[in-house]
Amino acid sequence: MIERRLPGEITTLETRAEANEQVDRAKRYKQIIEILEKNPEGMTAKQIAAKMCMRGYIPTSERNFAAPRLTELGKRGIVEPLGKTICRYTGKRVTVWGLCKNAEREG
Repeated sequence: MIERRLPGEITTLETRAEANEQVDRAKRYKQIIEILEKNPEGMTAKQIAAKMCMRGYIPTSERNFAAPRLTELGKRGIVEPLGKTICRYTGKRVTVWGLCKNAEREG
């Protein structure tokens, strides 16, 4: 069976991939770790993004500046889910992230 794409879907996938390749992951990891070190109780992706925006690291508080990097840091054993909470911005149940104890944090 041939998978059909909607008009514009390929372009969207291509531009998303291009944007993802341009991210300085090491820099973003360092920023996220720095914020979580100062918030040991943990934070949501949106809270982290809001803090990053306030510090001038990113142009907006959009959670997608932080969320993919949190997933990557989680796979590396640097951050972990601490629990869940209701997001004050969206009203949805979301993950609270924190630093793993004794994790290697070179970024």
